[in-house]
Amino acid sequence: MTAATRRTFLTAASSLRVLGANDRPKLGVIGAGGRGQYLMRSVNQLKDVDWIAVCDVYDVRRDQAEKLAGHSVPKYGDHRRLLEHKEIDAVIIATPDHWHAPIAVDALRAGKDVYVEKPMVHNPADGQAIVKAVRETGRILQVGTQGRLMPQFVEAKQKYVDSGVMGKVGIARTWYLSNAGYIQEPPAGMERKPEGLDWDRWLGRGPKVPWNPGIYFSPYKWLHYDGGMIMGIGIHVVDSAHHWLGLKNAASAVAGGNTVFYNDGRDTPDVITCILEYPDKSTVTFTAECLSAPGVRTSAGVELRGTGGTLWAERYVVDKGWQYVPNGKFSKEAAAHGPGTGPAADGILRNWLECIQTRRKPVANEEEGYYSSVACYMANQAYQKKTRIVWDPGWNI
Repeated sequence: MTAATRRTFLTAASSLRVLGANDRPKLGVIGAGGRGQYLMRSVNQLKDVDWIAVCDVYDVRRDQAEKLAGHSVPKYGDHRRLLEHKEIDAVIIATPDHWHAPIAVDALRAGKDVYVEKPMVHNPADGQAIVKAVRETGRILQVGTQGRLMPQFVEAKQKYVDSGVMGKVGIARTWYLSNAGYIQEPPAGMERKPEGLDWDRWLGRGPKVPWNPGIYFSPYKWLHYDGGMIMGIGIHVVDSAHHWLGLKNAASAVAGGNTVFYNDGRDTPDVITCILEYPDKSTVTFTAECLSAPGVRTSAGVELRGTGGTLWAERYVVDKGWQYVPNGKFSKEAAAHGPGTGPAADGILRNWLECIQTRRKPVANEEEGYYSSVACYMANQAYQKKTRIVWDPGWNI
């Protein structure tokens, strides 16, 4: 550890308020749109907390978040002002994806624990910066890849993967279909930018384009702001495959797809498939499309196929959230299935809140978030460059 690194670590450590089991965490939220408000409501149901401040580039959303805080709180348009509050223990980052990395690093350096929505980052350099900041400050970071603690995924993993019942798994097939976020249109009356919305700050490091309500209300369609379906929703199920199989860095990626129908100026495809290969010879595939939205039920999940049979789990199906079918040649287990829960974030938030107090590493920590994000980055690069992308040793952490 260098002298500068040691100073950074000691500074962060000295600001750590050790929480007892009955202490109320003091929280801030950065990014108070639909997702940020959902996370605030979920936290309020899980644990007694004190909301200290809220931040968003749009004054309407700041006011909405203040109501969820339950009392008057300082409201900021710049996250750095919120991070100046010494009493804040931890922050939730639910901004558009292109802001995740710089805000997370700033928060960690300010001595805050962090919950950052998925994808943690869009590229390896930003991911390495977060991993370095966590290691140097000793802070807790959880990524919002909620499948890791959704009951149907946990139960299926424990019963059939961790137990060895699945035997040798050759392929994990993942999918996220009919997601309406990628066909979303701005509400009426937003042709002119609201006065209380800081568009330049929202754009951040992105291209400096004039006000575009299509970008603001549906960043999912745009490569820089969300990364398209591979990065924006593929991250969820690719991460679930990583979690089930204990995967880390992908060895290579290829991808194919196109803009089949939505020729609305977006720079990401509306149909995409990719193949990820791993050093242990595992293969993970991902397929997504938004052409069938919103009239067809959204479907997202993981299916393993191996010597022990097949195992799948679904995010959106409640009556049958997972199913195991044995291969009679290698498995003595009976066929089985169990219920699902829908795509709730309660489990991953509860784990984060517990880790803030215990200082244990969360289930979706910065390293797990890094490997899953970079797998999606590789697949995106493969699609854009129309070539096979291989793991660069410079991406190691």
